[in-house]
Amino acid sequence: MRLLEGKTVLVTGASTGIGRAAAIGAAKHGANVAINYAASAEKAESCVAEIEAAGGRAIAVQGDVALPETATAFVTAAKDAFGRIDVMVSNAGICPFHSFLDMPPETLERTMRVNLHGAYYMCQAAARAMVAQGEGGAIVAVSSISALVGGEFQTHYTPTKAGVHSLMQSAAIALGRHGIRCNSVLPGTILTEINRDDLADQEKRDRMTARIPLGRLGEAEDLAGPIVFLASDMAAYVTGAALLVDGGAYVNLQ
Repeated sequence: MRLLEGKTVLVTGASTGIGRAAAIGAAKHGANVAINYAASAEKAESCVAEIEAAGGRAIAVQGDVALPETATAFVTAAKDAFGRIDVMVSNAGICPFHSFLDMPPETLERTMRVNLHGAYYMCQAAARAMVAQGEGGAIVAVSSISALVGGEFQTHYTPTKAGVHSLMQSAAIALGRHGIRCNSVLPGTILTEINRDDLADQEKRDRMTARIPLGRLGEAEDLAGPIVFLASDMAAYVTGAALLVDGGAYVNLQ
Protein backbone atom coordinates (compact mmCIF):
# COMPACT_ATOMS: atom_id res chain seq x y z
CA MET A 1 0.00 0.00 0.00
CA ARG A 2 1.54 3.30 -1.14
CA LEU A 3 0.41 5.87 1.38
CA LEU A 4 1.70 9.01 -0.35
CA GLU A 5 0.87 8.25 -3.97
CA GLY A 6 1.00 11.40 -6.10
CA LYS A 7 1.83 13.72 -3.20
CA THR A 8 4.71 16.18 -3.07
CA VAL A 9 6.79 15.85 0.09
CA LEU A 10 9.42 18.38 1.18
CA VAL A 11 12.12 17.30 3.66
CA THR A 12 14.69 19.59 5.26
CA GLY A 13 18.13 18.40 6.27
CA ALA A 14 17.65 15.39 4.03
CA SER A 15 21.14 14.58 2.80
CA THR A 16 21.84 12.39 5.87
CA GLY A 17 20.20 10.76 8.87
CA ILE A 18 16.52 10.95 9.68
CA GLY A 19 15.77 13.41 6.88
CA ARG A 20 17.33 11.14 4.29
CA ALA A 21 15.45 8.10 5.60
CA ALA A 22 12.18 10.05 5.58
CA ALA A 23 12.73 11.28 2.03
CA ILE A 24 13.48 7.81 0.70
CA GLY A 25 10.62 6.34 2.71
CA ALA A 26 8.21 8.88 1.22
CA ALA A 27 9.38 7.98 -2.29
CA LYS A 28 8.79 4.29 -1.60
CA HIS A 29 5.20 5.25 -0.78
CA GLY A 30 4.69 7.02 -4.10
CA ALA A 31 5.68 10.62 -3.35
CA ASN A 32 7.63 13.13 -5.38
CA VAL A 33 10.28 14.49 -3.02
CA ALA A 34 12.12 17.79 -2.68
CA ILE A 35 15.06 17.71 -0.31
CA ASN A 36 16.83 20.61 1.34
CA TYR A 37 20.47 20.26 2.32
CA ALA A 38 23.03 22.58 3.89
CA ALA A 39 26.44 21.68 2.52
CA SER A 40 27.17 18.31 0.93
CA ALA A 41 26.05 18.25 -2.69
CA GLU A 42 27.48 14.74 -3.03
CA LYS A 43 25.31 13.35 -0.23
CA ALA A 44 22.26 15.21 -1.54
CA GLU A 45 22.82 13.80 -5.04
CA SER A 46 23.10 10.28 -3.65
CA CYS A 47 19.82 10.78 -1.78
CA VAL A 48 18.16 11.94 -5.00
CA ALA A 49 19.53 8.83 -6.72
CA GLU A 50 18.03 6.58 -4.03
CA ILE A 51 14.68 8.34 -4.32
CA GLU A 52 14.69 7.83 -8.07
CA ALA A 53 15.70 4.19 -7.62
CA ALA A 54 12.64 3.82 -5.39
CA GLY A 55 10.47 5.08 -8.25
CA GLY A 56 10.06 8.70 -7.20
CA ARG A 57 10.99 12.01 -8.76
CA ALA A 58 13.26 14.28 -6.76
CA ILE A 59 15.05 17.59 -6.63
CA ALA A 60 17.70 18.85 -4.20
CA VAL A 61 17.83 22.48 -3.11
CA GLN A 62 20.72 23.84 -1.09
CA GLY A 63 20.12 26.41 1.62
CA ASP A 64 20.61 27.40 5.24
CA VAL A 65 17.29 26.86 7.03
CA ALA A 66 18.18 29.57 9.54
CA LEU A 67 17.44 32.15 6.84
CA PRO A 68 13.78 32.88 6.07
CA GLU A 69 14.50 33.31 2.37
CA THR A 70 15.70 29.70 2.21
CA ALA A 71 12.22 28.48 3.11
CA THR A 72 10.59 30.60 0.43
CA ALA A 73 13.08 29.43 -2.20
CA PHE A 74 12.69 25.77 -1.20
CA VAL A 75 8.90 25.78 -1.35
CA THR A 76 8.94 27.70 -4.64
CA ALA A 77 11.39 25.24 -6.21
CA ALA A 78 9.31 22.26 -5.11
CA LYS A 79 6.10 23.76 -6.46
CA ASP A 80 7.79 24.66 -9.76
CA ALA A 81 9.09 21.09 -10.10
CA PHE A 82 6.03 19.15 -9.01
CA GLY A 83 3.09 21.55 -9.21
CA ARG A 84 1.95 21.43 -5.60
CA ILE A 85 2.94 21.09 -1.93
CA ASP A 86 1.32 18.38 0.19
CA VAL A 87 3.69 17.59 3.04
CA MET A 88 6.48 19.40 4.86
CA VAL A 89 8.85 17.35 6.99
CA SER A 90 10.86 19.82 9.06
CA ASN A 91 13.90 17.85 10.15
CA ALA A 92 17.05 19.98 9.84
CA GLY A 93 18.86 20.40 13.12
CA ILE A 94 22.23 20.63 14.84
CA CYS A 95 23.51 19.71 18.31
CA PRO A 96 27.07 20.86 18.97
CA PHE A 97 27.42 19.32 22.44
CA HIS A 98 28.78 21.83 24.95
CA SER A 99 28.81 22.45 28.70
CA PHE A 100 26.36 24.99 30.15
CA LEU A 101 28.53 27.34 32.18
CA ASP A 102 30.84 28.30 29.32
CA MET A 103 28.38 28.04 26.42
CA PRO A 104 29.55 30.46 23.70
CA PRO A 105 26.75 32.86 22.74
CA GLU A 106 27.31 32.12 19.07
CA THR A 107 26.79 28.36 19.68
CA LEU A 108 23.53 29.01 21.52
CA GLU A 109 22.29 31.45 18.90
CA ARG A 110 23.22 29.27 15.92
CA THR A 111 21.47 26.26 17.46
CA MET A 112 18.34 28.33 18.08
CA ARG A 113 18.36 29.75 14.55
CA VAL A 114 18.77 26.40 12.81
CA ASN A 115 16.59 24.19 14.99
CA LEU A 116 13.74 26.48 16.01
CA HIS A 117 13.73 29.47 13.69
CA GLY A 118 14.45 27.20 10.72
CA ALA A 119 11.52 24.95 11.60
CA TYR A 120 9.27 27.98 11.96
CA TYR A 121 10.24 29.48 8.60
CA MET A 122 9.94 26.17 6.73
CA CYS A 123 6.59 25.22 8.23
CA GLN A 124 5.22 28.72 7.67
CA ALA A 125 6.30 28.81 4.01
CA ALA A 126 4.82 25.37 3.35
CA ALA A 127 1.59 26.28 5.15
CA ARG A 128 1.20 29.42 3.04
CA ALA A 129 1.48 27.33 -0.12
CA MET A 130 -0.99 24.74 1.20
CA VAL A 131 -3.52 27.42 2.17
CA ALA A 132 -3.24 28.96 -1.29
CA GLN A 133 -3.92 25.56 -2.86
CA GLY A 134 -7.00 25.11 -0.67
CA GLU A 135 -6.70 21.34 -0.37
CA GLY A 136 -5.16 20.89 3.08
CA GLY A 137 -1.88 19.17 3.79
CA ALA A 138 0.36 17.82 6.51
CA ILE A 139 3.33 19.12 8.46
CA VAL A 140 5.54 16.76 10.42
CA ALA A 141 8.31 18.25 12.57
CA VAL A 142 11.16 16.21 13.98
CA SER A 143 11.37 17.18 17.63
CA SER A 144 13.18 14.90 20.11
CA ILE A 145 12.87 13.02 23.36
CA SER A 146 14.97 16.00 24.46
CA ALA A 147 11.77 18.04 24.39
CA LEU A 148 10.72 16.06 27.47
CA VAL A 149 13.98 15.35 29.30
CA GLY A 150 17.18 17.26 29.96
CA GLY A 151 20.75 16.76 28.85
CA GLU A 152 23.84 18.12 30.59
CA PHE A 153 25.56 19.07 27.36
CA GLN A 154 22.35 19.99 25.53
CA THR A 155 21.11 23.08 27.38
CA HIS A 156 21.04 24.94 24.06
CA TYR A 157 19.48 22.03 22.13
CA THR A 158 16.68 20.77 24.39
CA PRO A 159 14.83 24.12 24.45
CA THR A 160 14.76 24.16 20.64
CA LYS A 161 13.23 20.71 20.48
CA ALA A 162 10.65 21.61 23.11
CA GLY A 163 9.93 24.66 20.98
CA VAL A 164 9.44 22.56 17.84
CA HIS A 165 7.00 20.33 19.73
CA SER A 166 5.12 23.40 20.98
CA LEU A 167 5.15 24.96 17.52
CA MET A 168 3.30 21.94 16.11
CA GLN A 169 0.68 22.16 18.85
CA SER A 170 0.00 25.83 18.14
CA ALA A 171 0.21 25.44 14.36
CA ALA A 172 -2.35 22.62 14.57
CA ILE A 173 -4.80 25.14 16.02
CA ALA A 174 -3.87 27.91 13.59
CA LEU A 175 -4.07 25.69 10.50
CA GLY A 176 -6.83 23.23 11.35
CA ARG A 177 -9.46 25.39 9.64
CA HIS A 178 -7.45 25.00 6.43
CA GLY A 179 -7.34 21.21 6.67
CA ILE A 180 -3.62 21.23 7.48
CA ARG A 181 -2.53 18.74 10.12
CA CYS A 182 0.56 19.44 12.25
CA ASN A 183 2.30 16.76 14.30
CA SER A 184 5.72 16.00 15.69
CA VAL A 185 7.83 12.90 16.12
CA LEU A 186 10.12 12.66 19.14
CA PRO A 187 13.08 10.38 18.37
CA GLY A 188 15.08 8.85 21.18
CA THR A 189 18.76 8.08 20.72
CA ILE A 190 19.16 7.58 16.97
CA LEU A 191 22.50 6.81 15.36
CA THR A 192 23.04 9.78 13.02
CA GLU A 193 25.66 12.36 12.12
CA ILE A 194 24.42 14.61 14.92
CA ASN A 195 25.60 12.29 17.70
CA ARG A 196 28.32 10.23 16.02
CA ASP A 197 31.13 11.74 18.11
CA ASP A 198 29.17 11.61 21.34
CA LEU A 199 28.38 7.93 20.90
CA ALA A 200 31.94 7.04 19.95
CA ASP A 201 32.41 6.50 23.70
CA GLN A 202 31.57 2.78 23.89
CA GLU A 203 30.91 2.89 27.64
CA LYS A 204 28.34 5.65 27.17
CA ARG A 205 26.83 3.86 24.21
CA ASP A 206 26.42 0.65 26.19
CA ARG A 207 24.90 2.55 29.12
CA MET A 208 22.34 4.24 26.88
CA THR A 209 21.48 0.99 25.12
CA ALA A 210 20.88 -0.70 28.47
CA ARG A 211 18.18 1.86 29.29
CA ILE A 212 16.13 1.02 26.18
CA PRO A 213 13.50 -1.74 26.62
CA LEU A 214 13.82 -2.82 22.99
CA GLY A 215 17.52 -3.38 23.60
CA ARG A 216 19.09 -1.28 20.85
CA LEU A 217 19.77 2.27 19.78
CA GLY A 218 17.59 3.59 16.99
CA GLU A 219 18.42 3.81 13.31
CA ALA A 220 17.34 6.66 11.04
CA GLU A 221 15.06 4.25 9.19
CA ASP A 222 13.06 3.72 12.38
CA LEU A 223 11.62 7.21 11.87
CA ALA A 224 10.59 6.75 8.23
CA GLY A 225 7.44 4.74 9.00
CA PRO A 226 6.08 7.06 11.71
CA ILE A 227 6.75 10.12 9.53
CA VAL A 228 5.07 8.57 6.49
CA PHE A 229 2.08 7.59 8.64
CA LEU A 230 1.62 11.11 10.03
CA ALA A 231 2.02 12.56 6.53
CA SER A 232 -0.56 10.21 5.05
CA ASP A 233 -4.35 10.11 4.97
CA MET A 234 -4.23 7.23 7.45
CA ALA A 235 -3.63 9.98 10.04
CA ALA A 236 -6.49 12.14 8.75
CA TYR A 237 -7.81 12.85 12.25
CA VAL A 238 -4.42 13.23 13.94
CA THR A 239 -3.20 16.76 14.57
CA GLY A 240 -1.37 18.45 17.43
CA ALA A 241 0.04 15.07 18.45
CA ALA A 242 3.54 14.03 19.44
CA LEU A 243 4.74 10.50 18.73
CA LEU A 244 7.67 9.13 20.74
CA VAL A 245 9.94 6.90 18.67
CA ASP A 246 12.48 5.87 21.27
CA GLY A 247 12.36 2.13 21.80
CA GLY A 248 10.65 2.74 25.14
CA ALA A 249 13.48 4.80 26.67
CA TYR A 250 11.25 7.57 28.04
CA VAL A 251 9.03 5.27 30.09
CA ASN A 252 11.92 3.24 31.51
CA LEU A 253 12.47 5.14 34.75
CA GLN A 254 13.15 2.22 37.08
